[in-house]
Amino acid sequence: MKQEMEYYMDTIPEVGLAARGKETLWLNPNKTGQNTQADVEISSLKIRDAGERLKRFAPYIQKVFPETSKSEGIIESELREIPEMKKNLNIKWNAGISGKLLLKMDSHLPISGSVKARGGIYEILKYAEQLALLAGLLSPEEDYSKLAGPEFRKFFGQYKIQVGSTGNLGLSIGIISAKLGFQVIVHMSADARQWKKDLLRSKGVQVIEYKSDYGAAVAQGRKESDSDPMSYFVDDENSEDLFLGYAVAGERVKRQLEEMKIQVDREHPLFVYLPCGIGGAPGGVAYGLKQIYGNHVHCFFTEPVQACCMLFGMATGLHHKVCVQDFGISGKTEADGLAVGRPSAFVGKLMEKYVSGISTIEDKKLYQLMKDLMETENIFIEPSACASFAVFLQGEGFRQYIENEGLTNYMEQAVHIAWATGGNMVPEKEAKAYLAAGEEFHKEVF
Repeated sequence: MKQEMEYYMDTIPEVGLAARGKETLWLNPNKTGQNTQADVEISSLKIRDAGERLKRFAPYIQKVFPETSKSEGIIESELREIPEMKKNLNIKWNAGISGKLLLKMDSHLPISGSVKARGGIYEILKYAEQLALLAGLLSPEEDYSKLAGPEFRKFFGQYKIQVGSTGNLGLSIGIISAKLGFQVIVHMSADARQWKKDLLRSKGVQVIEYKSDYGAAVAQGRKESDSDPMSYFVDDENSEDLFLGYAVAGERVKRQLEEMKIQVDREHPLFVYLPCGIGGAPGGVAYGLKQIYGNHVHCFFTEPVQACCMLFGMATGLHHKVCVQDFGISGKTEADGLAVGRPSAFVGKLMEKYVSGISTIEDKKLYQLMKDLMETENIFIEPSACASFAVFLQGEGFRQYIENEGLTNYMEQAVHIAWATGGNMVPEKEAKAYLAAGEEFHKEVF
């Protein structure tokens, strides 16, 4: 195995840089935009079905989570232009951004405050619907707000939900499952923040902590769930339902762009930058966007330098057969939501024809970018969410991509979406500590 990894480090320059803990931008040589066999399995019909299911649950969501009243129970976030942050990136970081820069504020999604509110909540709602339909307690034509009744909480209380998480997926799964009445166990790795564990416990969720990494937490959670016939395991590594919940974002972003009078076509390219852990959330969102915009949208994954598992998996073509430790890096990062050592085989293989590239970024820059966003736009997001700005720091590599795609003459009309994956659930004390760290890192970076 060591000899094989050395071969990849020697023959793929970006793999070699990443293995040395250096920032890099890998441009995907396999990107064609053509359909693969997996596309037949994750069809646009399935994405539409997921969207319809979320609409059916909207009355229930609105009833039990009043903060969603404004959107009538639809869990969605604002898409906001951030011109001052664009200026900051161009002047301070020499980013060279042309066109508009927008922030997709999944950092402020209702209920659990992260992108995981999409896939995680969707999968639990689908499972709850299946159970209720099979038991004859519900029909698709009914008002789903009835699910808030005590008889349903008692019914769901017979069943158990389990998941392995570094933090944000656990929050979304735990909060919605507990609200429905399920017994919930979240298996959390050592990377997870203490406040996330405390918040889950305050909701009645059982949290099991592990000294090891995300992979071990998932493996143990799966093992325990498989041994219990009344337990359902949310498999972040392979779940189609999680993926579909994320993919619904594509159609919603399309509507938001139309409302903003923003055009997307060959002469008005769309670039989307998605922080990546195991790959489910960024893969699902990117897939949903590609179904709508095809080759007019360019999706990049972004990862911490010490946990760039998707880069290793996709660049080598080995996907889940390799982990970051195989290349001699730690897998440890301050970006807790991205602290994953082994990528999803399901996502990597599905997206290998669609992802434009993968960029890595140092932890200290995440904190500095977080501070910059707060100072320029008065928006707070988690350090891990700031990985969405990573590609802008890879000037020459990004310019090379634009040239390769023949987009140089269209960049003044381009739209860039940085996907903010989490943030507004962070306690004030923690947020202040993050910002103070950003101040300290500023001295290192500049």
